[in-house]
Amino acid sequence: MKVILRLLRWGFGLLLTSFFIIAVVGTVGFLKINSELPDVDDLKNVQYHVPMRVLTSGGKLIGEFGEKRREPLPIEDIPEKIKQAVIAAEDARYYKHPGVDYKGLLRAAWSLITTGTKAQGGSTITMQVARNFYLTRERTYNRKIREIFLALKIERELDKEEILALYLNQNFMGNRAYGVAAAAITYYGKPLAELDLSQIAMLSGLYKAPSKFNPIVNPERATERRNYVLRRMYQDGYIDESTKNEAIAQPLSANIHVTQPEVEASYVAEMVRSRMFSQYGDETYTSGFTVYTTLNGDMQTAADKAMRNSLLDYTLRHGYRGPEDKIKIPEDFENTQAVDLLTKYPTYSGLIPALVISSDKSKAELVLNNSDKIELDLAATNWARSHIDQDTLGAKIKNVNDVLKKGDIVRVQQVDTKAGTGWQLSQTPKVGGALVSISPQDGRIYALSGGFNFYMSRFNRAIQAVRQPGSNFKPFIYSAAIANGFTPASTFNDAPVVFHDLNLGRYWRPENYSGKFYGPTRLRLALAKSRNMISIRVLRRVGLKNTIEHIKKLKMTERELPHDLSLSLGSSALTPLELATGYAIFANGGFKVEPWFIQQVRDMQGNILYQHIPNVVCGIECDLYTDNPDEVQNGKHLGKPAERVLEEQNAYQITSMLQDVIRMGTGTRAKTLNRPELAGKTGTTNDQIDAWFSGYSHDIATTVWVGFDGPKPLGKKEVGGRLALPIWIDYMRVALEFFPEKQWIIPDDMVTVSINKTTGQQAEEGTPNTMTETFRIDHVPEMGATNMMTEEGTSAPEQIF
Repeated sequence: MKVILRLLRWGFGLLLTSFFIIAVVGTVGFLKINSELPDVDDLKNVQYHVPMRVLTSGGKLIGEFGEKRREPLPIEDIPEKIKQAVIAAEDARYYKHPGVDYKGLLRAAWSLITTGTKAQGGSTITMQVARNFYLTRERTYNRKIREIFLALKIERELDKEEILALYLNQNFMGNRAYGVAAAAITYYGKPLAELDLSQIAMLSGLYKAPSKFNPIVNPERATERRNYVLRRMYQDGYIDESTKNEAIAQPLSANIHVTQPEVEASYVAEMVRSRMFSQYGDETYTSGFTVYTTLNGDMQTAADKAMRNSLLDYTLRHGYRGPEDKIKIPEDFENTQAVDLLTKYPTYSGLIPALVISSDKSKAELVLNNSDKIELDLAATNWARSHIDQDTLGAKIKNVNDVLKKGDIVRVQQVDTKAGTGWQLSQTPKVGGALVSISPQDGRIYALSGGFNFYMSRFNRAIQAVRQPGSNFKPFIYSAAIANGFTPASTFNDAPVVFHDLNLGRYWRPENYSGKFYGPTRLRLALAKSRNMISIRVLRRVGLKNTIEHIKKLKMTERELPHDLSLSLGSSALTPLELATGYAIFANGGFKVEPWFIQQVRDMQGNILYQHIPNVVCGIECDLYTDNPDEVQNGKHLGKPAERVLEEQNAYQITSMLQDVIRMGTGTRAKTLNRPELAGKTGTTNDQIDAWFSGYSHDIATTVWVGFDGPKPLGKKEVGGRLALPIWIDYMRVALEFFPEKQWIIPDDMVTVSINKTTGQQAEEGTPNTMTETFRIDHVPEMGATNMMTEEGTSAPEQIF
């Protein structure tokens, strides 16, 4: 008996000692691990990795930049059924445990003892939050212990709803989607609030293992997991049996929905990305910035459509360059194989890659990149005469197989025909173009197109193509003449001349585009008809120094201007945006406005980080503008007065002359818009290398350029009026709907008198061969004989030949 008692005392002492050692070791371990645990305060203000969104001024999506798709929502905006489904599937005792579910841990331990594997982790939602934010996913006991202690710490610092919000917004859900809201967009193309119960259960099932239960990759396992979630919701009392059965009966409706821009404006989106990256670095892609641009969505869409249609028309009328590639088609070829074969040929702006699988005289059979089969007949291919050079085409097409042969990889597009929509052979344009449209009143960019397709060529010609403007530059030469005492009625001789230009280092024999000469010509008519000889004589008479000084005052470019007579014909180098900025000065009455495209930048919480304050043409209402955003109230607007760089009278006279370009000059096609206030100028450089049109009203100034990136001739007939002007018209037809017609007001210190059309001198009203002209009071011509300007500037007539 004594032996037994001694053994009991010894055993009890050993047990107490063991408990004491375990308690000490546990306490020391807890204190050590706890001291190493991170501070969880930052979970209260967690910053999710959210992509940058770029929007139009009206809030329509242009682009999204960032690897992770995420739409973080506050817990109150997350539907109750989502929370119930996730809790039922992942942590049924979520609202009952303190962050660690000991029953779950015991089940996991028993599973390990009985099976020898870590089949069940026993992790609660809080433990998963701890792991996702702070720990790795390695499966070790040390990591599990840290996860447990960290979960307990999180539960002491945050309430259950805050923890659940972190869980629902953070987790990876497959296909670049993070968080349940982004997953709803990715798999169903709609917000959480619009999902039905079956879809909610499917998303909730992804939390277990997004790769294993992905509805796109593993639809059967995804269906099984969805049904499990629904059964758990029923068992926990969140739904009744009939609701469960109805949801289980629903087919799996998930699909990949890539976020598509509401407005295609990739060139501007890239301009925004570049500007933001220079300011914020890598945070650009993760900090959830929202950038509002100045773009008008409808105007931008019209700009891209006009550009693409015109460049494609040009490409087709200059002949077929042949197939994009050729491959050998295997004997056992099936249509579905075309999907893989055509993968490396992306679709560009409706130009779809296709593989020719057979052809004869009357038709060709092709397979598209989605494995659909189409046929092209002679009517769909007869445009495709071979391209020899820009002015020469091959023989007319008589048979389809003269153009298309088995194994050809070509482009096709859908077109409207008399019978409806049909298919036509096409090809990608090699020619480039640009359109930029700004407000003359504050410089905002309404629309910008940098080419046919951003993903085909990322070179943004609107801001990067530095080209000669040709006759599009003449208004600035004429403006210099008016600033130096000449008027629209001043008469110069349109006659041939040979210059030995020391700056050019050669003899120069310029001529008009038509090859003809027209004798004494008023400046108004000379600009309307774009007479080269008059521009040269104007520059010589005003002087290079005076002309260049005048143009530099306009501040439309910082590039060096050529110091020779070729300046009169537009040999300077400008981007389309710079040229549009110059035309805006004429449109707004002489003020310099800076072009801008970022209106506002907001952070993830909607706080304004940046607000652009433009230079504004405010006239007598400048007191309504402020450069302090805090003062924008009681009718005040953001802005600061723009600098005057040109006299109002000068701007008015140039505008009046440019109206005649459209009324009866090289831009008469624009009369189809039926807007008499429009003013503009065509432009074509030597050998038709660059084609331009710039034009404006009070509220919008737009420049269009077309040319090859590696400069080469466009073709003998491809001048500004034929190639650039139609793009301008198609765009302005839409853009002008936003701006009411507004006539130009004659400035103070100007009068309108009758002049002789031939001499430019003042004439009696009612006299034959007269017209009205507006002058500054001190520049009204005298009654009497001609006042034609000679090279020396005297008033004597000049011999024509």
